[in-house]
Amino acid sequence: VQLQASGGGLVQAGGSLRLSCTSSRRTGSNNALGWFRQAPGKDREFVAAIDWRGGSTNYASSVKGRFTISRDYGKSTVYLQMNSLKPEDTAIYYCGQSRYSRGSSRLEDYAYWGQGTQVTVSS
Repeated sequence: VQLQASGGGLVQAGGSLRLSCTSSRRTGSNNALGWFRQAPGKDREFVAAIDWRGGSTNYASSVKGRFTISRDYGKSTVYLQMNSLKPEDTAIYYCGQSRYSRGSSRLEDYAYWGQGTQVTVSS
């Protein structure tokens, strides 16, 4: 399975970005998908996850109310709409495909990772 992430960039605080991540195989469509991020010098941390049906989502408290995760089942694509961005959201964002059908905030539940896309929020 290959995951291709895109949509990162440079944005001012308060702005928005939309990240996309496409899985190369339809067999991945029965697995939950998630977004994690890693800032310089920090561990990779959970951002958001969505179950395989797209009906259940969960978010890190730091992004709840500002970020929205969604998926297009037919396109094997997951999106992360990021609004009201803050400088502390600056990181490399990674999409991951879980081993399970339910979304998870646990790094070890994810078997495949995309290459990451840089998000930089200026103050």
